[in-house]
Amino acid sequence: MVFDVHADIFWDVARRRNEGEENVLTRCHKDRLQKGQVEGVGFSIWSNPEKEGDTYAGLTENMIMQAKADIPQAADWLAIVRTAEEARKAKAEGKIYGFVTVEGMAAIGKDLSKIDTYYADFGARMAMLTWNEKNDLACGCRGGEQTEGLTDLGKEAIRIMEDRKILVDVSHLNDGGFWDIIKMANKPVIATHSNCRSMCNHVRNLTDDMMRAIKETGGVVGLNCYHNFISADPAKQNGAYLAQHAAHMAEVMGVEHVVCGFDFCEFLGRDPHLLEGLEDASHLPAFVDELRKVGFSEAEVKMIGHENMLRLL
Repeated sequence: MVFDVHADIFWDVARRRNEGEENVLTRCHKDRLQKGQVEGVGFSIWSNPEKEGDTYAGLTENMIMQAKADIPQAADWLAIVRTAEEARKAKAEGKIYGFVTVEGMAAIGKDLSKIDTYYADFGARMAMLTWNEKNDLACGCRGGEQTEGLTDLGKEAIRIMEDRKILVDVSHLNDGGFWDIIKMANKPVIATHSNCRSMCNHVRNLTDDMMRAIKETGGVVGLNCYHNFISADPAKQNGAYLAQHAAHMAEVMGVEHVVCGFDFCEFLGRDPHLLEGLEDASHLPAFVDELRKVGFSEAEVKMIGHENMLRLL
């Protein structure tokens, strides 16, 4: 059973409901998740105004509204939860559990009080300051110079997140912002969907030193199945090589710091970018077999699959 801590499914829910569809979670995502033996999902709140023709605030408000409307229609198989205890209860009842995450806070502008909108109103328990863009809080990995760090407002936001026990997610941050967070972190830091830069030199991936720094905070790093984050060699853009990333993470940090954050994108219209052997969540049992092939024991597979992340939460 797998807890995939990063999925953009709410984006698909909002898109389809805006076009007049109903019951999107059940009609379009339930079967694939169940076939893949997914026990939990991190549902991200994410938007891209450049492609969607609206503001961050407008898109975020709409996504939350549409997700709230669709979730009750999936109540027989899906439970949105806020704690690991609630997640285990949902699992015992035969339901998939879902945690709300935030993939970039550009929508709040300079109003840090809006962090509580994510936290209290929608129950977010993991969040990052930026997606790829530069905003009032931080600079994403595509937003400017890699050395540019957090703004003073961004540092204040981190303090608020830690106070609320929202896990600080560094995926999508540039290198300068990453190290700023590490220097000031008093709680575990996570990277929900990033791979090993030593195996694939991409700005979205983490260096070994970055992974060791996350380990020192007590945090975790989630494996990402996006092809360009796995290898520059098309022949290695497959589930088997992603399992090699997992093996390297375990060597660098210890297996107790490796989790899953696949970032499946088949429903985003990116078919040419799907990973061979891990095209969507329904293929996850095959990936679990790849973890076994690179030497992980059954106990370690369970740790990577779901136990590490639930322990942290």
